[in-house]
Amino acid sequence: MNKAWLFVGLTSLFELFWIFGFNVASAWWHWLIIVSLILLDFLFLSKACETLPTGTVYAIFAAAGTVGTALMDVFLFGGDFNLSKGFFIAVIVTGVIALKLADGPAQTQTNLEVN
Repeated sequence: MNKAWLFVGLTSLFELFWIFGFNVASAWWHWLIIVSLILLDFLFLSKACETLPTGTVYAIFAAAGTVGTALMDVFLFGGDFNLSKGFFIAVIVTGVIALKLADGPAQTQTNLEVN
């Protein structure tokens, strides 16, 4: 597995951590943890963008945050889930997959020696 995809997974996960923190922070020091998570998250995001197309990385990052936040609202904070919410989550996921497929096959560099 390409290390850049690990960074995409980490940035998507850490985005959910700091979003969760926004909902539960009640003391000043909680915000220090949240800011630290945001900085670490953007470090992972930048590392992923070093080798993967930025549009693909950001689409996954944004979609994971959107879908994860919607599901977090339902499962952790008592929000409601209905057919339209499920439909639009599916639209987001489908859009991200379509963007990745639109990138086409990965291009490899070949080193040619000139004699």
